[in-house]
Amino acid sequence: MKNVTELARKALQPSQGSVLWLDSADRPKETHAVCGQTQADLVIVGAGFTGLWAALQAKEDNPSLDVVLIDSGRIGEQASGRNGGFLSATLTHGLINAVTRFPNQVTELVRLGQKNLDGLVGSLHTHGIDARLEMTGNLIVADAEWQVEGIAELVDLLQKYGETAELLDAEQTRAELDSPTYLAAANVRSGEALIDPARLVWGLAEACQRLGVRIYECTKMVSLKRSGAGVTVMTQAADGPETEIRSNAVLLGTGAFQSPLKAINRRVVPVYDYVLATEPLSAQHMDSLRWRGRQGVADSSNQFHYYRLTQDNRIVWGGYDAVFYNWGKVDPKLDQRPESHLRLAEHFFTTFPQLEGLEFSHRWGGVIDTSTRFSVGFGTALDGRVAYAVGYTGLGVGATRFGARVCLDLLYRPDSELLSLDLVKKQMLPFPPEPIRTAGIQYTRRAIAKADAHEGRRGAWLRTLDALGLGFDS
Repeated sequence: MKNVTELARKALQPSQGSVLWLDSADRPKETHAVCGQTQADLVIVGAGFTGLWAALQAKEDNPSLDVVLIDSGRIGEQASGRNGGFLSATLTHGLINAVTRFPNQVTELVRLGQKNLDGLVGSLHTHGIDARLEMTGNLIVADAEWQVEGIAELVDLLQKYGETAELLDAEQTRAELDSPTYLAAANVRSGEALIDPARLVWGLAEACQRLGVRIYECTKMVSLKRSGAGVTVMTQAADGPETEIRSNAVLLGTGAFQSPLKAINRRVVPVYDYVLATEPLSAQHMDSLRWRGRQGVADSSNQFHYYRLTQDNRIVWGGYDAVFYNWGKVDPKLDQRPESHLRLAEHFFTTFPQLEGLEFSHRWGGVIDTSTRFSVGFGTALDGRVAYAVGYTGLGVGATRFGARVCLDLLYRPDSELLSLDLVKKQMLPFPPEPIRTAGIQYTRRAIAKADAHEGRRGAWLRTLDALGLGFDS
């Protein structure tokens, strides 16, 4: 194989700086912004997965409820439309995280996660949403000797909690997907699927509108305040004047973006993830990979890659770099990061040297709402009139439906069994204030890279964070 950097640069040349999923003629036309004062029973802020699932379930619970959904940009334009499309039953960003942080309720969280996934799939059928669902399972691969033992332990843990998983050796792994880097894998056949995230977003939005939800795009929330027995949401569209929406309750699914609620801003930081997509693979390319099971794949280092096939046999390849820009900067210009895209392309051809000559068609990035516990957290504000779910830290395609359900229960069902879960009751530990936040996160990023370079051995800094229940991860 030629110099891998040279290969990567050449393969990136024809790529366009846009999101594969959103680059479709099927993308719905933009809806209009809020114009003039309005009111509703429930205002939902953020038209990503959390907001859309909340709107849909709210109308299913109570068809007479007047629901307004607003977003500062387009529907699903941020994390919900930019991710890899991995649909997982986990509510806690993986079973290991559940065991570590919620040890007394792991069995219940696994049960609720599978129930949520089943409900999600059922909703797709009920509402006729074609999200290109594939129940493929996942491969978690080891590409370094120090990772093999961890893969075996993961399989044991998955089996302990009723998941269908088996340990594969190098030869068995390469029979599922052929890479010279693979040494072992966990073949997980339950609770894991793939979807087209943009088509899920668009399908949910269409279903919501059929049920009577009013959706306003390009409508930014400026502030929140109590007003009489309810809440007033001040909004602004483009350069227009501020407009108010009066509501009995508000649900926030604002992800990584700054919130009027300081409690959210203290507990979530914006982390950028970068992704590539290849051109469609030829039949010869597909034969060389042996990827007949079409599983989603992730490797098992701290700085990990995730990858999968699309329905037209492109490979979506992302992860590794988890980039926090100083002081939590968020800017559309940061959606493109040449050094991260080049690094991803180099790793791609190292993993699959048989694909030499393949080109990338799309490259993009996006911001993820990252919390110290790597999983969603919940809260209320303004005397219980506002509920929020933030901090998914990735793997939120399925968990957002559950997050939306919890928020609705916080607003309307105080006796819900879900509200007794530690996942719901326990607050996410906040990140420290600036400038300590930026210094600490950047130091942690370097420590994670060092751990991967030293066979996964976590230094004193990472061990201290582990002991405190704090973290920052890829």
